[in-house]
Amino acid sequence: MKSENILCIGECMVEMAPREDGAYMRGFAGDTFNSAWYLAKLLPKSFTVDYFTGAGTDAVSDEMLAFMENAGVGTSTIRRISDRTVGLYMIALKNGERSFSYWRGQSAAKLLAADRAALSAAVKDKGLILFSGITMAVVNAEDRQTLFEVLAEARAAGTTIAFDPNMRLRLWPSREVMAETIMQAAEVSDIVLPSFDEDGSIFGDKTPEATIARYRAKGVKTVIVKNGVDTIYAEDEVAGPLTYQPVPAESVVDTTAAGDSFNAGLITALMTGAGLADAIERGATLSSRVIGARGALVPEAL
Repeated sequence: MKSENILCIGECMVEMAPREDGAYMRGFAGDTFNSAWYLAKLLPKSFTVDYFTGAGTDAVSDEMLAFMENAGVGTSTIRRISDRTVGLYMIALKNGERSFSYWRGQSAAKLLAADRAALSAAVKDKGLILFSGITMAVVNAEDRQTLFEVLAEARAAGTTIAFDPNMRLRLWPSREVMAETIMQAAEVSDIVLPSFDEDGSIFGDKTPEATIARYRAKGVKTVIVKNGVDTIYAEDEVAGPLTYQPVPAESVVDTTAAGDSFNAGLITALMTGAGLADAIERGATLSSRVIGARGALVPEAL
């Protein structure tokens, strides 16, 4: 039986989210942590969900880890680095679409792969590991190969590796470095969860089918191409090619964590025995509820 231990790797930041009255509400969020938060809420109690990142030893880092633990996300393997702290981002909303401003110069998450032994211990005996393009962008360039190697070792030991390309060009030194790293990440992954608007722009894919073919050519077993309100395209080795038309959300208030919650709904379904078509429906349904409220973490969407 595959391990019921899930690990998400990346950066969790202080989130400053706008309220209706114009003030800002402080929270903690980040793409793979958002997925971990939803996974911890959705998966049966027999599963564990842990998070791996870097954190400081200051008060805000302590508060972040306490927040994770209170949400049911394990923190025991997180690296604590005394001269670092937690990054911060601020959300601006316009017609439901968000833009971000970041402050992450001293983010401890940049060093999450600097200690190979700590990283190897964190991934050991996991049933599934989720990481993202933002994970790869944040990690110091000299440590990226270490992360790839450790993930490849975990995959060889039987762990399913899931990867969301989640491309944010402003985090990278160039488009070319980003594209190359994304495809290196795909080579160590079993499941890839791209968004067609991003992949089409960066790689020149004309159709979602072309996106699927590019990742499948790298040995990826399962590819699900998220496509906003348009048709989702997917393919795996069991179901073959399939499509799913999402039901439009009743209202779009804030698209923050739309893809992160989709990933969590889909992974929850896959890890509890659902087929690909049902898993896609679960992910799309959760995502449509999440974007109907403000912020990345929406308890009422569960």
